Amino acid sequence: MIFLKSEEEIEKIRRASDIVVEVLDRLSEETKPGVSTWDLDKIAEELTLRKGAIPAFKGYRGYPASVCFAVNEEVVHGIPSKKKILKEGDIVSLDFGAYFDGFYGDSAITVPVGKVSQLADSLLLVTRNSLYEGIKMARASNRLFDISQAIQNCVENEGFSVVRAFVGHGIGRKLHEDPQVPNFVPENGHWGKGIRLKPGIVIAIEPMVNVGKPDVKVLGDGWTAVTVDGTLSAHFEHTVAILEDGPKILTEFRQ
Repeated sequence: MIFLKSEEEIEKIRRASDIVVEVLDRLSEETKPGVSTWDLDKIAEELTLRKGAIPAFKGYRGYPASVCFAVNEEVVHGIPSKKKILKEGDIVSLDFGAYFDGFYGDSAITVPVGKVSQLADSLLLVTRNSLYEGIKMARASNRLFDISQAIQNCVENEGFSVVRAFVGHGIGRKLHEDPQVPNFVPENGHWGKGIRLKPGIVIAIEPMVNVGKPDVKVLGDGWTAVTVDGTLSAHFEHTVAILEDGPKILTEFRQ
């Protein structure tokens, strides 16, 4: 069931999203060579609690931390560790959500650690661009797969691949709500298909993009997903409200 949000509910999601943005902004500043993902996770948790919010991921389905990290060939859901020390040339996805006043916000960015390769730079640029191409299509009267097609086209036109194993989602009173928001057009789907988008729908759009093949596998910790071929992966995400006059990004950085 898809829950349409009122203006008041969207405003509450925006407030939760503001906390997410502030945390991710701080984490991006602290992401440097020599820093561990454990250190970054503690920064995120402490800042969130000071804001009167709760880290959305900690304890969710048993996840043990506040932030989902993904370094280089990791795609998503990497668990922070004191042993995971970031080094020059890495790229790291920071996926974070917050629960505040009964509602959730969710966002992800992938940031370079120091100077990175031209390939990594291109991957980050294409993944970020694909997110915004998808957001452009998040308009009332459009169809869900219009978002999916825009993302897929942007990615594949640049020679990269879209991860199929994970998709975006609705968000509101729950972290994951209907509808699922694929970053690719599913089998038997095409442009102009999928549910009709309506004002009041709030979704988290989150392309995950690989340099190589789209296939992933989950490691022995039961959480960390990595590319099967060992190539780099990037991840960007925004919480977006569909309004009468178009999409509104609730997790937009204020910089």
